[in-house]
Amino acid sequence: MPIMAAIQMVSGHSIAGNLAEAAELLDKAADQGAQLAVLPENFALMGRRETDKLAVREIEGAGQIQDFLAEQAMRHKLWLVGGTISLQVENSHRVRAACLLFDDQGRQVARYDKVHLFDVQVVGSRECYAESATIEPGNQYVVVDTPFGRLGLAVCYDVRFPEQFRAMADEGMEIMALPAAFTATTGAAHWEVLLRARAIENQCYVIAAAQGGRHSNGRETFGDSLLIDPWGLILDRLAWGPGVALAKLDQTFIKDIRRQFPALMHRVCCPVQG
Repeated sequence: MPIMAAIQMVSGHSIAGNLAEAAELLDKAADQGAQLAVLPENFALMGRRETDKLAVREIEGAGQIQDFLAEQAMRHKLWLVGGTISLQVENSHRVRAACLLFDDQGRQVARYDKVHLFDVQVVGSRECYAESATIEPGNQYVVVDTPFGRLGLAVCYDVRFPEQFRAMADEGMEIMALPAAFTATTGAAHWEVLLRARAIENQCYVIAAAQGGRHSNGRETFGDSLLIDPWGLILDRLAWGPGVALAKLDQTFIKDIRRQFPALMHRVCCPVQG
């Protein structure tokens, strides 16, 4: 059975330092047999200011960070979900938060741009976020064929919108990759329950790769990277700090769950009265 890996990081404001840490963790995952690895959201940069991402944006297909992802995928002969990176758009004041998938030959085979942007006042804290000030939202969900099954791509705040994952399930999603940088407050309240719910209701594996620690910009992220099976069982987790969570991906189990407990086939859409 193939092995999947969720890479957890505590990224800072140095791209060189972050890429070095990512390389070390991917080495560790590959040494333990990983064939599919997921890096966290903002793995290459957690800037001191939200606008820092504008200075390091890349054109799709060219740039230091994309070259790094391609080289790592090819070097380790693994499929790599490159967290999120900043890609250029026409508006010079914004970027796309792009999640790129590279195959084991180092070729980019899919791109998902984060659709749901984190514009919130976090309940019970002084934290306030406005991603839309510097990020342009995507407008398309992505599910792609891989040797391990149909892989759906989503990012962080997306997990709160079950309609996105049901739409991907309708396109055959069997594995969900979710790079994230959940806040400590929202993570403690909702992270695990949301991820397990998405796995259970869509009968798919979940690879949730998180930022987990205190960053150089003062922000604290929740961590707790998780690997979850289609029955909602947590296969492995990493609570805090940089590291790797690993688990086997049983493609037969996906088919067995969906055959024996065919909830996806039992869906009924009804009009709402009132």
